[in-house]
Amino acid sequence: MYLPRSLVSHLYQHLLYSHHPLSPPVLILVALEPDALCACRILTSLLKRDYIQHKIHPISGYNDLAVAGETLVQPMRISQGGTGGVVVCLGVGGMVDMSTMLGLNHIGGGDDPSGGIEVWLIDARRPWNLGNVFAGNPADVLQESSGNARPRASDIVDGQIQKSYKPGRGGIIVYDDGDIDEELAIEKEAFCSLADMPIIDDDGEYLSDSDGESEVAGSVNGEKPSRKRKSRSDHGDTDESGEEDSRPRQRRRSNSSNSTSSLPERRPNDRLTLTDGSRSPSADVQALPAAPRSTSPRKLRRKLLRLRRKHEAVLHKYYSIGATYSEPISSLLYSLAEALGREDNDLLWYAIVGVSSLELYGRSMTGVGISSSLDVGGSAGWGGERGERMRQVLRDEVRRLNPPDPNDTRHEIARAEASGVIPTTARSPTDNSIRLSPEPRFLMIRHWSLYDSMLHSPYLAARLHIWSDIGRKRLHKLLAKMGVSLSQCRQSYTHMDMDLKKSLRQRLLTYAPMYGLDGLVPPPAGGGRGREGWGFVRSWGWKACLSAIDVGVIIGAILEVGKSGVPLDATGKPYDPRRTKRDVVDEDGKAESEAWLERFWEAYDALGNIEALKYALPTAQHLHRAILRTGTSLIEKRQIRHLRAFRMAVVKEGPDVQLFTHPGALTKLALWIGEAIAEQEKEQS
Repeated sequence: MYLPRSLVSHLYQHLLYSHHPLSPPVLILVALEPDALCACRILTSLLKRDYIQHKIHPISGYNDLAVAGETLVQPMRISQGGTGGVVVCLGVGGMVDMSTMLGLNHIGGGDDPSGGIEVWLIDARRPWNLGNVFAGNPADVLQESSGNARPRASDIVDGQIQKSYKPGRGGIIVYDDGDIDEELAIEKEAFCSLADMPIIDDDGEYLSDSDGESEVAGSVNGEKPSRKRKSRSDHGDTDESGEEDSRPRQRRRSNSSNSTSSLPERRPNDRLTLTDGSRSPSADVQALPAAPRSTSPRKLRRKLLRLRRKHEAVLHKYYSIGATYSEPISSLLYSLAEALGREDNDLLWYAIVGVSSLELYGRSMTGVGISSSLDVGGSAGWGGERGERMRQVLRDEVRRLNPPDPNDTRHEIARAEASGVIPTTARSPTDNSIRLSPEPRFLMIRHWSLYDSMLHSPYLAARLHIWSDIGRKRLHKLLAKMGVSLSQCRQSYTHMDMDLKKSLRQRLLTYAPMYGLDGLVPPPAGGGRGREGWGFVRSWGWKACLSAIDVGVIIGAILEVGKSGVPLDATGKPYDPRRTKRDVVDEDGKAESEAWLERFWEAYDALGNIEALKYALPTAQHLHRAILRTGTSLIEKRQIRHLRAFRMAVVKEGPDVQLFTHPGALTKLALWIGEAIAEQEKEQS
């Protein structure tokens, strides 16, 4: 089942009204990534305000998800002595069959297969597992398993939850960000049609032609077949002498090339499930009523097979698009808070950080990779038109929740911000507001020198060839043309000359295009652009002033390295290259899981604690220095192999090898190298 965007608060409001002190706590399963972490912060803030107990459990992969289903979810089943409850999956489970993964597909003694457990599935990864989206209603399973072909409830139409739906029945509920209703109409028709088709055995034959004509004809004409089943022994001795051909039948091979993972299939209990593409359909056969003799059963069967293969091809095409990303789940959770009337600056900031973090990991609407539309500057162009619409909505929210103070007499600060100066301090000791800022494509410029910030920027590194001496000289020439000496740009940015900081953006707009850096800074406001490409900055009084990209970089570094900045080996101890592999074996993965948990809670606490964020700043700087060192080494030593469809490099030596055992850090390194190679090949061609 899926919940449309217009009813985003429907389930939460029911949870709020039905909750009482004896209710089981809400179980929240969270992926180890900044976007899911920000979404978790938004959800837990709502639950705390409503005094709803909850429990957070981080998930690092599918193995952890299966273990959580066995140890945390299944004990909640009513049949196992639990009381049911709500499980919220943030950033996990969108691409797999959650009923199987969490163990909610077992039917025993006529009990509800979900056990009274309602799973809210919120994920930005695509493609969806269509079994979660258009199936997952336990009421259908109970009706079909009992042989009662009752009409479906009017509050769930083709998997879509209607406004009259009453939660609490259990099952898998997917939160739709708008993609399902707008883009999956063809896939919905194919999936539902396959679910209603009769079962055909492996060789494409029915065990009883006389009983099969009517149902096959009904399926071809679009009618839904009967869901009633009979045992195989009732039809095992059917006389086949009335066939058109007297010669022995040849075994008809199934079209295995069109077999697609997650195609609907009927099990003995007639439940809609997701199967591996290598499995052939079940040999169980429906009991089929009599049909008119006007049409040959073989012709009807062939029509049905063609129709089935047509629908399977549609699903196969959908599952073959590759992994992509849709709207960040932190943005979807902020929409929930807005629908409930609970939005504030804290929740808005979590949503902004979550949206900004996708660019750091290269996650876009077309998959993981570098963006090809960065000419407009700043973050504009990332995620295409839809991404820019999301950022524009966030800018409007910033203006709405942070209006200018009419009694503020500091006109100089207002003029500086309007002219595009990057803010580095708060307006007052109590200033906790969020502001728009024309952020250049530098890295942590407020906490580094201008030179180091430009040197470690992936955007500048790719276009100036920073890994070579010639590239460093080009960077020095750019600074010289801007009128910035090396001694000045090596100072901390906050201590640079104020006149230089005020004119920095205009100088970049003037001289950056000479070096092919058109998208280095956002363009001036006006000309119908507004403040397209502008970033977001938040102040915490005199304590700190951080941009959303800065916070995303720091939170990602904590998840990947830890707050201390010291890389750990497989046993959770500080990495020592002198130790042998035999000394660092973690067979059961217990030490690694403990290290993951520690990093997760450090990052979770840092999101709401500015002192923890400041403490982890050196960790983020250490990680990006390692990316520059390792990427430069791989390019200079020509260790990148050019294969036909992709490029491959193996990180096997150097002081930073242990840092890149984490997939997030390795992804950042791959994006850095990928952008550099793309610019190299563009120039060579």
